[in-house]
Amino acid sequence: MIFILRTLAAAVALWVATQLLDGITVNTDTTAKYWGTLLVVALIFGLINAIVKPIVKMLGCAVIVLTLGLFLLVINAAMLLLTSWIAGQLDVPFHVDGFVTALIGSVIISVVSWLLGLIIPDND
Repeated sequence: MIFILRTLAAAVALWVATQLLDGITVNTDTTAKYWGTLLVVALIFGLINAIVKPIVKMLGCAVIVLTLGLFLLVINAAMLLLTSWIAGQLDVPFHVDGFVTALIGSVIISVVSWLLGLIIPDND
């Protein structure tokens, strides 16, 4: 149940990013397809953050420390761009236009996910 709630929260965070930024787009013709696409992208994004992100953080640990954690913003943007690329390979109509858009979008997604995470109960 928590997994479903977190996936829905990620989809809402992606929706907020698509509403605030012109460079993050979901190209569908109906509302059901739009939200379905956001759910698929949220699943892809979650898998990337669970599998790829820890490896990249481990490899970039020294740079993260040297930049006092600011390099994590770059890593988050790269994960969003990777999500966009994988979505394109799977013919999911989700696209991010460039690194700056991904950087701003990853900040928006992180903040919205954090806020929604305050509402979603943990298993603790």
